[in-house]
Amino acid sequence: MSKTSFEVSSGVAVVTLDNPPVNSLGLELRTAIVDAVRRANDDTSLSVIVLIGAGAGFSGGADIREFGTPKATAYPNLNDVLREIEDSEKPVIAAIGGVCMGGGLELALACHFRVGVAGAKIALPEVKLGLLPGAGGTQRLPRLLGVEAALNMIVSGATVASEKLRATPLFDAFGDGDLRQCALDFARRVTSEKLPRKRVRDLALTVPNAEAFFQFARNTVKAVAGPYPAPLACVEAVAAAAQKPFDAGMKRERELFVGLMLSPESAALRHLFQAERAAARILDVPEDTPIRPIRTVGVIGAGTMGGGITMSLINAGLPVVLLETKQEALDRGLANIQRNYQGALRKGTLTEATLAQRLALITPTLEYAALKDVDLVIEAVFENMEVKQQVFETLDGVVKKGAILASNTSYLNLDKIASFTRRPEDVIGLHFFSPANVMRLLEVVRGAKTAKDVLATAMRLAKTMGKVAVVSGVCDGFIGNRMLSRYGAAAHDLLLAGALPLEVDTALQEFGMAMGPFRVGDLAGLDIGMAARKRLAAEYPDRDFSNISDVLCEAGRFGQKTGAGWYRYESGSRAPIPDPKVTAIIEEYRRNKGITPRKVSAAEIVERCIYALINEGARILEEGIAQRSSDIDLVYLNGYGFPPYRGGPMFYAGQTGLNDVARALQKIAAQPGSDAAAWKPAALLTELARQGITFSEFKGSAK
Repeated sequence: MSKTSFEVSSGVAVVTLDNPPVNSLGLELRTAIVDAVRRANDDTSLSVIVLIGAGAGFSGGADIREFGTPKATAYPNLNDVLREIEDSEKPVIAAIGGVCMGGGLELALACHFRVGVAGAKIALPEVKLGLLPGAGGTQRLPRLLGVEAALNMIVSGATVASEKLRATPLFDAFGDGDLRQCALDFARRVTSEKLPRKRVRDLALTVPNAEAFFQFARNTVKAVAGPYPAPLACVEAVAAAAQKPFDAGMKRERELFVGLMLSPESAALRHLFQAERAAARILDVPEDTPIRPIRTVGVIGAGTMGGGITMSLINAGLPVVLLETKQEALDRGLANIQRNYQGALRKGTLTEATLAQRLALITPTLEYAALKDVDLVIEAVFENMEVKQQVFETLDGVVKKGAILASNTSYLNLDKIASFTRRPEDVIGLHFFSPANVMRLLEVVRGAKTAKDVLATAMRLAKTMGKVAVVSGVCDGFIGNRMLSRYGAAAHDLLLAGALPLEVDTALQEFGMAMGPFRVGDLAGLDIGMAARKRLAAEYPDRDFSNISDVLCEAGRFGQKTGAGWYRYESGSRAPIPDPKVTAIIEEYRRNKGITPRKVSAAEIVERCIYALINEGARILEEGIAQRSSDIDLVYLNGYGFPPYRGGPMFYAGQTGLNDVARALQKIAAQPGSDAAAWKPAALLTELARQGITFSEFKGSAK
C-alpha cells in the first residue's frame, strides 16, 4: 500500500504524505514521494505539485528505526528525494502545518515554495540525538533565515512556532484558514503569475566578518556543549554553508553527519529516544485495552511528595481532592504548592490567571469521605507498612467500586499493601520522584493481581502528566531504589577500603553522574536510608546492614536539612564542605572492623560503582522485574542522574563489553573481605557475555 495519495484539483497535483503517526520519512514513503513527483511531471495536464501531510502534520522527519539498517541508505535516500523535488520541472509547494521537523523540514526546504499556517511546529532537532541535519538543513536554512537565526535553531534543536517565522523568506505565503485550500490558492497564483521555481540552494549567502563570527560561535558553543560533539559540528556545517559553494557545503555536512552517527554519544542518545517509545509498550497488555476514565484524583498527604504529585495533576488539568489529617498540615501543604509556582510566575512562563485556574482545581479536605467519588487515589504518606495498612483499609471502605488505589511507596511490598483491600486488582504503585512536579520519571509498579486495564490507565495518566513511565514488578525498592542500594553499598565499600566521600563523589561526577552518592545521601536525608536499613534488618536478621551513615545519624548528622551529613554546609548554602569530623568517624569505623586503608583510584571507584549498578540491573532483568534493559536505562537516566551521553547503565555495559564487566565483577568478588554473593556476576550477564550479545540485543524471555 502506497504511503502517499495522489489527487488532482484544477491542474494541481496534491500529494498527501500518509505514514502515521507523524509521516516519518521511511523508505516506503520516500519511494512513494519520488514516484508521485515523477508521475506529476509526466502528466501534461498538471502544472504544479503540492506536498501536504495527513494527520499530525507535514512530517516529523527521518524514521529513526531505520538508522544503521540497509533501509537508511537504500535508494531513494532522503537526499535522493530532495534532488528529485529540487530538479522537478514543475514547481513543488510544501504545505506546512502541524509537525514539520528534522528531515520533514529539510524536505520542505528542498521545495520551490512553502505555504504555512498558524500552529505549525518548525524544528531541526537532530542535535538532541547527537547528530546534525544530514539532508541539507545546515546548508539551506541559513540561506532563508540568515546565518545567526538558522544557527540558533540548529544548535539548540529548539522548536519554533510557525507564526514567529511568518515574515521570513521561509514562507512564500501564510494563511489563517484551511491549509490545503491555502496551498491550492497559492498554486493557482504560481500558475497564473508564472512564478519561476525558486531553489534555495541557488540563493546567495553572505556573512560579514564570517571568520570572526564563526570563531565567536565556536567559543560560545564549546563552553556549553560539554561532552557532546554535535553542537560544535553544527557550527562547522553552517560555517561551510557560508564559506563554500552549495555542493561543497553539502559534502562537509555529510562528513560531519557520518562522524556523529558513529559517535558513542549519538548512539547513546538514539538508544534513549527509542527506549522512551518502547517503555510505553507493556508486553502482555494489548494496545486496545480499555482505559478507566480519570476525572478526579484524590491525593493523601500534603507534604513535599503529596504536594508535588498534586501539582503534576493540576498542571495536567485534573481536579484533585487533597486530604490531610490536620488543618495546619493541610494549610502548610497548600502554601507550599503556591510557593512552588512563584518561580514560574517570575520567569513569565505562568500567568496569575493560569495559576488561579490550577489552584482552583484543588479541593482540600480533612475527611476520607470526600474521596468517595474520585476515580483514582494516590497515597503519599509516611513510608511505613502499618501506616499504609491503615490508609488502604480505610480507602477500601470509602472509595467507590472501580476506582484505582495507588501507593507512592518507594520500597515497600505492593502486594502486601494490596492485600489490605478486598480489591487487589485495583491496586497499583505510582512511585513519583521528588520533586514530583519536576522529575519526569514515574515507576508504575505492577502487583501480582493488578488488572491490565488498571496498568493501561496508569500509563495513560503518566503520559497526560508528561511523565516517562516505566513498568516495574514487585521487589524491595523496585527498579531504581533496588539498584541504588547496590550502588550505595559499593560506594560504602570504597570508604572502608580507604577512599573518602569527596574522592568517591568527584570520580563519579567526572564520569558524568549529576551528583555523587554521598552528596545524594545528604540531599535526600541520611535518616531515610537508616530507616530502610532498620526495616531490612528486622526482615533479614541474619544479614549485616550496618553502615557508617548510621553513626552519622546517631550524631545528629542527617544531611543538608541539619547542616551536616557526609559533608557540612554553611547556613543557606547547599555547597558541600569536606568535614574532618567525618574523616575521623570513617577512620574509627575502619579500625573497629579491623580494616587497613589503602589508596583507591578514581578508575576503581567508577568501575566498582557503575559495575554494581549493571550487575543489579541484570538481576532485575533476569527476574522479570523490568520488561527490558532499556527500561532500566530510562529509570537511571531520569531518576538518578546517569549521564545521557552514556545511554544508561545497561547500554553502557554493552559499549564497555559484557565480558569485561563480568571479568571485573569476578575479580572483585574474589578479593578478601568482599561480599562475594553481591559481586558475583548475574546469571544473565554471564550468559549474554558468553553469547557475545549486549543487553540491548537480548530479546529472550526475562523470566
